[in-house]
Amino acid sequence: MNLVFWIEKILHVDYEILTFLSYNLILWGFVVLIVLQLTSAPYGRYSRDGWGTKIEPRLAWFIQEIPAFLVPLLLLVTTKAPMIKYLPNKILLACFLIHYFQRSFIFPYLMKSGRPTPLIPFLLAFVFCLCNGYLQAGYIITYADFGAGLTSNVSYYLGIILFFVGMAINIHADHVLRNLRKPGEKGYKIPHGGMYNFISCPNFFGEILEWSGFAIANGTVAAISFAIFTACNIGPRACQHHKWYQQKFEDYPKKRKALIPFVL
Repeated sequence: MNLVFWIEKILHVDYEILTFLSYNLILWGFVVLIVLQLTSAPYGRYSRDGWGTKIEPRLAWFIQEIPAFLVPLLLLVTTKAPMIKYLPNKILLACFLIHYFQRSFIFPYLMKSGRPTPLIPFLLAFVFCLCNGYLQAGYIITYADFGAGLTSNVSYYLGIILFFVGMAINIHADHVLRNLRKPGEKGYKIPHGGMYNFISCPNFFGEILEWSGFAIANGTVAAISFAIFTACNIGPRACQHHKWYQQKFEDYPKKRKALIPFVL
């Protein structure tokens, strides 16, 4: 038996496994939501001792995100993918791959500085991207049947639009954060411009919007579970950032919300 045979066995897309992963993702989303009411995620500005060896942030980000890009490609070349012949499925898979190409290759390359990433959060992120890459791509290429032509369902087009609007907001917000400090400067500053005029964390808002749009367009339990997990994971972090900004800067904009413009 050759290597390709064993790879196909390992990457076999099983509907029961996909369903199991989907509902567990929702469960863990709510677990994370509860935990983050009690403490902050131990990375970035909240990094602290006791969470394992520290890893250089660019390297950590690249390694932890890359499985979500590579696993879908492996599934495409090593398994039967009956639904990928349909254009809507190709578009949805392309959306997922575009996001993780940007997050795996472009985002870490553009990073200027950052606190080292503790080992445990890094490993958790790596496992998540590994499983989620299998989950989302597995559904799209194997079970999500949109038919041969573009779907006539308005929600499909709305979801795709929301996905790319969210991605644009996310990328712009990261650009603003990267360019807050001039060469040689240290410390934190108040970000301004774009969605920062309305909320403290447009990068998180953009990502939640992305995956909500992806779920609306996709309609599978896998995509919905990913959107729920994303909101549960980074929504509380946005509120923590907002509170941190308010405590650190006396002149922080009073009307600025944490995550959702004019609402939250």
